[in-house]
Amino acid sequence: MAQLRIALAQTNPVVGDITGNTDKLVEWTRRAADRDAHLVVFPELFLTGYPAEDLVLRSSFVEASLSALSAVAARLAADGLGGLPVVVGYLDRTGAGGRPLNAAGVLYEGEVAMRSAKHHLPNYGVFDEHRYFARGNRLPIFRLHGVDVAIAICEDLWQEGGPVSVVAEAGAGLLVVPNGSPYETDKDDARLELCARRAREAGCALAYVNMVGGQDELVFDGDSLIVDAAGELISRARRFEEELLVTDLELPGGTAEPGDLPIGLHDGSEITVRRRVLSAAPVEPYRPEPPVIAERLDDLAEIYQALVLGVRDYVAKNGFRSVILGLSGGIDSALTATIAADAIGPSRVHAVLMPSRYSSDHSITDAEELVRRQGLNARVVPIADIVTAFEKEIELSGLSAENLQARVRGMLLMSLSNEHGHLVLTTGNKSELATGYSTLYGDSAGGFAPIKDVLKSLVWKLAEWRNAQPGDPPIPENSITKEPSAELRPDQLDTDSLPPYDVLDPLLRDYVERDMGRDELVAAGHDPGLVTRILRLVDLAEYKRRQYPPGPKITSKNFGRDRRLPITNRWRDTHPPA
Repeated sequence: MAQLRIALAQTNPVVGDITGNTDKLVEWTRRAADRDAHLVVFPELFLTGYPAEDLVLRSSFVEASLSALSAVAARLAADGLGGLPVVVGYLDRTGAGGRPLNAAGVLYEGEVAMRSAKHHLPNYGVFDEHRYFARGNRLPIFRLHGVDVAIAICEDLWQEGGPVSVVAEAGAGLLVVPNGSPYETDKDDARLELCARRAREAGCALAYVNMVGGQDELVFDGDSLIVDAAGELISRARRFEEELLVTDLELPGGTAEPGDLPIGLHDGSEITVRRRVLSAAPVEPYRPEPPVIAERLDDLAEIYQALVLGVRDYVAKNGFRSVILGLSGGIDSALTATIAADAIGPSRVHAVLMPSRYSSDHSITDAEELVRRQGLNARVVPIADIVTAFEKEIELSGLSAENLQARVRGMLLMSLSNEHGHLVLTTGNKSELATGYSTLYGDSAGGFAPIKDVLKSLVWKLAEWRNAQPGDPPIPENSITKEPSAELRPDQLDTDSLPPYDVLDPLLRDYVERDMGRDELVAAGHDPGLVTRILRLVDLAEYKRRQYPPGPKITSKNFGRDRRLPITNRWRDTHPPA
């Protein structure tokens, strides 16, 4: 057996910032060298950031990635780091003017020693990789200190009978997997089980490195890990934080001769194994460091951290100094303000209290109490006179009059954003967004929606969880316990228009996230009349959702990248069975 110290660089790149990402690669490679690592692995498409979407279709962007890859290899050597092999994701192409490739390169001694590209291209959920990339057909295996190390990229790990089966046939001692795997609830359990299964399939240890950070709607949670050939967990990184996970491994020495070997896959395609020797001699025996396995988070903690990271990175990566939101005293705006304060600090959060003629006294006092507890910036802008001025010029009644109040508030927030450069945070939840219980250009106005993918019943749970953490509870108890209301007419409650959320949310979860049709929903136990009513509300609100700001994805199917339905659409799955 040979020893190898591997460093997984669980890092946070920025899409399009190739220069900044290159600087980060050098910095983290130096950290790995300082820990006496023998190999450092970065995430998928690290040099360009991920996902770069239609940027990858620009030849100038591909050229910049290729130039950066060669330049950073030379820079590492010039900085005395060339002897530490680096595996990094980058954007390549099939040839001059060819299609883009989702690629990984091995940097060593000032050169790009090996290149490969993702074989399986995901085209489901948030992924559109058939749109962007050509399929790779090479599996690189390099010998490092006597150990044969293979590379597969992200989706290649998730597919049965793919490159991992080739790793087994080729006899590698270690499989490293650069990933860009976005967060959703319960995914950490699925990852570990997958890595264990693939390690057993490959017959070797497996090192899985995932990126961390927010990118528009996506949140990458890290959770990098290493398992042995039997699938047993050896080490695991923290979630939602950058980390260099350094692990000592004992691995079998490589015996295969250098050269190319074509191997057929189950789907009829072919992968060519390409081998190169970087260093044949094993390292001198040394005392290994104890492995690190980070403590797991409970479900509410991981969701809350995902939301905080999504807000923090959206603000930072888009150059905003501060955020602003309307604070009503209700639970949605209270949780949104708390997430923002935890993400960027209370001094950078600006709350606007905008009482109307229908606002209750407790709404104002609850909002003021939250501001006091958290130390937010706050101002009061009463809207009654502004609404009255509109009503003098146009005659409105019923829902139109209610919506006018919401639109006045939206206009004020956008105006203050324009004046001071704040990012407006929209405070609506997934239950409201699903059923259309929001006002276009009113409470739906803004630049980022922190709880867009959080059902109302989960909003309460997250608020209670946050209040239970060490320190003074940031959210007033009355904001959590009182009946939710938009307060746009006298004595208004959400339940005037919607069923109780403990009834509504399970139905929305089944329809929106699981794509169950009417008959399936009724068979699952939902009330037939309610199913017909709610499905109609959800379907008719599609045009509103298209105009809603982005927000962090936490579920298996969010409104945005995941769920794409036509606005002009006469199909309604609300008819009773014939």
